[in-house]
Amino acid sequence: MIVAGREDEIQIMQNLLKKKDSEFLAVYGRRRIGKTYLIRQVFEQSIVFEANGIHEKEMSQQLESFWMILLEVNPNERPSLPKTWLQAFSLLKNYINSIESKKKKIIFLDEIAWFETPRSGFLSALQNFWNLFCSKRKDIILIICGSSASWIIDKVINNKGGLHNRITSHIQLMPFTLQETKSFLELSNVKLTLKDIAMLYMSVGGVPYYLKDVKPGQSVPQILDDLFFKPQAILKNEFQNLYASLFKNSNLHIAIIKALATKAKGLTRNELLTATKLASGGSFTKLLDELTVCGFIKIIYPIDKNKEGFLYRLVDEYSIFYYKFLVNKKVNSNWLQFYNTQSYKIWTGYAFENLCFKHILNIKKALGINGIISNEYSWIYKENENQGGVQIDFIIDRSDNCINILELKFYDALFEMTKKYADEMHYKVSLFKEKTKSRKNIFTTLLTANGVKKNEYYLSAITNELKIEDLF
Repeated sequence: MIVAGREDEIQIMQNLLKKKDSEFLAVYGRRRIGKTYLIRQVFEQSIVFEANGIHEKEMSQQLESFWMILLEVNPNERPSLPKTWLQAFSLLKNYINSIESKKKKIIFLDEIAWFETPRSGFLSALQNFWNLFCSKRKDIILIICGSSASWIIDKVINNKGGLHNRITSHIQLMPFTLQETKSFLELSNVKLTLKDIAMLYMSVGGVPYYLKDVKPGQSVPQILDDLFFKPQAILKNEFQNLYASLFKNSNLHIAIIKALATKAKGLTRNELLTATKLASGGSFTKLLDELTVCGFIKIIYPIDKNKEGFLYRLVDEYSIFYYKFLVNKKVNSNWLQFYNTQSYKIWTGYAFENLCFKHILNIKKALGINGIISNEYSWIYKENENQGGVQIDFIIDRSDNCINILELKFYDALFEMTKKYADEMHYKVSLFKEKTKSRKNIFTTLLTANGVKKNEYYLSAITNELKIEDLF
């Protein structure tokens, strides 16, 4: 088995092989995240039947594909082409019954949502197959898998009919962490500094498919040119395919993503409604829920945890990079053309902030507070005629009467604290206490890519220092 990371997911899967009863596992996660690869690697020796839904094909074609796979795995039988899903699953039952082995048998149905065409009866047949066949045996692991996470959650996990409470395990496969990304690259003999791995992650996220073509011996600019800017770059046209593969009416999801790409700190629900010109209501809520479940956006709660004031923030690295550097670009470019631009500086600040939000557990562990409940958010106080405004990138509001205010600096060189910057930090802390009326202990924490020079201004303003290796 060759897999980078995924230790918890692998453990869950391997434990299913030891269970005494049949198991029903749902695996879901965004396109290109490695769901199918992981299932095949873990269960390579146990899969007896694997079928894949076909995108945007009608019921007859789905049935024919299912039937042809049955002919391949069971060549001694030549059943007629089924006309319904009940008939198709009946043929699958006959095949399973013909297998003499008493070991666990994996039935793997990939891209499950594509099987369910209008009025096909697929879900009803699936529930019949599980309830009346699989669950009565001791040797079946039925795995359903798909990129449409919201479909699996709504139609199967939260099913109110015959599939209600039938799922025995489920795994939402998320993008790699930084450490998993490092391990994945090392499998291809790609050796980069931790800062360069972070830069690459900030551009494409921890999506295995986006990382698989990284070549040994390349610099980050060369890698990004290959991925995004060359004529045959694999990610140049990925954007539309990404959302279309996950959502019906994906243009509505893209409208939300586009609006969020314009505001680094995020938008409230009402601001999103104004920006997208979409109608308020349950349908809009479902769009937001689907994007949240799939990991494209994150809800950031304010300091007072007022639900009316929370923000939806775009945290998908690829989408952010696309709107910052790729969308509407009419001419061929390369990454070095952006390197010294203001757009690059804005992007690195935003992307590094998101990187830290996604690795909050690592930050808390480095601070020695991983066992403490906390809420994480940004805080902005707008300038007025009487008082200057401030922006705090990242706040960890802890349940032990303490708050960490983090300053995040993705600098190429050693960061040097100046008197002006130290004064700004003192002002931020003072204003934050005043406006939030917080009585908690405030600790200022500096997280940098290459470390910091510890001069008198650093010592006067900073309580804790973290480095990029703490995110790994």
